[in-house]
Amino acid sequence: MRTKVAIIGAGPAGMVLAHLLHRAGIDAVVVERRSRDHVEGRVRAGVLEQGTVDLLDRLGLGDRLRREGLPHAGTNLAVDGEMFRIDMQAMTGSCITVYGQQEVMRDLFDGAEERSLTVVFEAGDVALHDIETDRPYVSWRQDGVERRLGCDLIAGCDGFHGVSRGCIPDGVRQEFERIYPFGWLGVLAEVPPAHHELIYANHERGFALASMRSAHRSRYYVQCPLDDRIEDWPDDRFWDEICLRLGPQAAVVRGPSFEKSIAPLRSFVSEPMRHGRLFLAGDAAHIVPPTGAKGLNLAVSDVAMLAEAFGEFYGERSAAGIDAYSARALARVWKAERFSWWFTGLTHRFPETGPLERRLQRAELDYIRSSRAAQTVLAENYVGLPLG
Repeated sequence: MRTKVAIIGAGPAGMVLAHLLHRAGIDAVVVERRSRDHVEGRVRAGVLEQGTVDLLDRLGLGDRLRREGLPHAGTNLAVDGEMFRIDMQAMTGSCITVYGQQEVMRDLFDGAEERSLTVVFEAGDVALHDIETDRPYVSWRQDGVERRLGCDLIAGCDGFHGVSRGCIPDGVRQEFERIYPFGWLGVLAEVPPAHHELIYANHERGFALASMRSAHRSRYYVQCPLDDRIEDWPDDRFWDEICLRLGPQAAVVRGPSFEKSIAPLRSFVSEPMRHGRLFLAGDAAHIVPPTGAKGLNLAVSDVAMLAEAFGEFYGERSAAGIDAYSARALARVWKAERFSWWFTGLTHRFPETGPLERRLQRAELDYIRSSRAAQTVLAENYVGLPLG
């Protein structure tokens, strides 16, 4: 087999890139080690930036999103149960849309089938070869048979645990990481949301978030120790804790949970995002704590830039775009990392959080509440910075 672009990974980054390249008339093959059901079923992000929504619309994949997504013009911060609102649309002219990653993946896969995009699922032992030459290739095993895909360019969109990033030599690759000393316990329940917009809560007992997936399905999170187990959090304990941290202004409706998980938090960036004919995008290159809702959106902005660079490479016979890709993408990545790191520090309780640190958090939140300029900075970052 041969194609122009081999895409490793069929998550949001890989599939959005496949659609972008298809629209540009650039042949591509997506190679994914898991099944479609596994990729589509992963419970992940649920907040889309305006730029992500607009891009999916331009790709002709936004019909269901526009029907079922929940646009939010603002968001809410709660401090020890006292809540205030930030009007993001008034500050920036943009909003965010609540629409689960599972739904995004369904739209991407359904669209791929309609457009006959080539996606190879359940590819084992994926390996990248000759990435420092102009004739790289990808190999994998399927049904006991060794497969090989020749290409011009490889997009590594296979996530934090994928093979792509490790193909950049240690002497070239630099990694920056912070592991946070707590996790997020997340719960899905078929109950109405506590509020028509998200609530981010800073409480003396720790962070909490009230989100949703629809008008009848709620997504809640509480900060918890990393060594906690799901079994430590029966539904009654969880509902008591989320009600306490959100405060009386949140109209929490209790009900049985049907999904419960604990996720660790990390900030991570790998530089550069290009080596030879290999280009990293999405979680293969960077991870953000979920506080700022940037993970999926960063993946989409990466591949928007990458598709533009690949278009120049094939359409204009110019390497300027692919040569500039890493620096251009990283400039936006680091700004999103900064925002997610700052917002996490503002809303969570750390082991070193004593009376002084707690008062400083409250002072900063009070400043945001009283300052239009501070609210504008938060809103600009939350709805998504321009690609640049």
